[in-house]
Amino acid sequence: MPTRLIRSLYNVTERERGGVITIGNFDGVHLGHQALIKKAKDKAQALGVPSIVLTFEPHPFEFFAREKQTIPRLTRLREKYGVLAQLGVDNVLVLYFNQSVARLDASTFCEKILYQALKPAALFVGDDFHFGAGRKGNIALLQEAGKRYGFTAEAIETVLFQGERISSTRVRHALKAGDHALVKQLLGRRYSMMGRVCPGDQLGRQLGFPTANIHLHRHLTPVMGIYTVTLHGIAEHPLPGVANVGIRPTVNGTRTLLEVHLLDFNQDIYGRYVTVQFCEKLRDEERYPNLKRLQEQIAKDVIAARHYFKKQSVL
Repeated sequence: MPTRLIRSLYNVTERERGGVITIGNFDGVHLGHQALIKKAKDKAQALGVPSIVLTFEPHPFEFFAREKQTIPRLTRLREKYGVLAQLGVDNVLVLYFNQSVARLDASTFCEKILYQALKPAALFVGDDFHFGAGRKGNIALLQEAGKRYGFTAEAIETVLFQGERISSTRVRHALKAGDHALVKQLLGRRYSMMGRVCPGDQLGRQLGFPTANIHLHRHLTPVMGIYTVTLHGIAEHPLPGVANVGIRPTVNGTRTLLEVHLLDFNQDIYGRYVTVQFCEKLRDEERYPNLKRLQEQIAKDVIAARHYFKKQSVL
C-alpha cells in the first residue's frame, strides 16, 4: 500500500485511529529521525495497526520567524513525504501549524489532537521532544496523558555519529561547510532537492552550457554555490551534471535559482519533476566582470565535474 498523505485532522478516518504515532518536524529525515520512525513502524506491525508520522506545516520556526526567517529548511513537504514513503510509513499526517495550534497548551494537545482525533495505541518521540505553548510538554507529560487516555509513550535515545548527536542543525552546518561526505553519513543518503524544470532566460544556452532551471520555492536554501550533481527522474539511470545554486550576481540576479547543466545530454525536459542530488561542492558563487569571464569559469566547472564523475566511474 502506498503511503497516504493526510492533510489536516479533518481527513483522518477510522482506519488511521488506534495506530502507532511518532511526532516531530522531521526536517531532513536524518538517521536519528529514521531510528525513531523504525521504532514506531515495528511497534505498529507487532500490534497490527497503522503507523503514522505526525508532522507540521509550515515548520514552526518558519511560522514564528515569518519574513525574518534565518534558518533554511532541509526538506519541503513533498521532499519529506518522499523520504517517509521510501521508509514504508503507512500514513503521513500534516497538521497545519497556525496561531491556534501554536497557542495549544501541552495538556490540550494531548486531549484534542492525540486522544480525541487519533486515539493512538502507542506513541514514540525523541528524547529531546517538547511540544505545546512555550514548549512545556515533554515525555513525562505524554506518559501521564497515556495513562489517562489509554496509550503508551516512549522516548528513544539520541542517535550519535562520531560521538555527536545527529540533528537537522548538524546537517545544515555540514551543508554550509560543503562537507557532503558527512551529510551523507548523517542522512543515510545524499542531500537532494526536488522541483519542476521551468523555462529560464536562456543565458546558459547563449554561453554554450544549457541548463535545466528548477524553481526551489524556498525562502532560504541550505546549499549555495557550484556543485557536482546527479539528476533523477528523467532517465533510468542518474544523469551527471554541474549545478549552480544562487542568485547569479554577474547578471544582477535577485532570486535564488537551481540551474543544472547536464553532461552529454541535450533533450527537452521542460515540465518534468526531478530530483537533484548534491555530490560535491566545487566552489562558491562569484560575480564576474563580464559574461566572457563567466563563460570561461563555467567551462572550468564542467571540466572539474567530468573529472569527478570519471573518478566515480560514471563517465
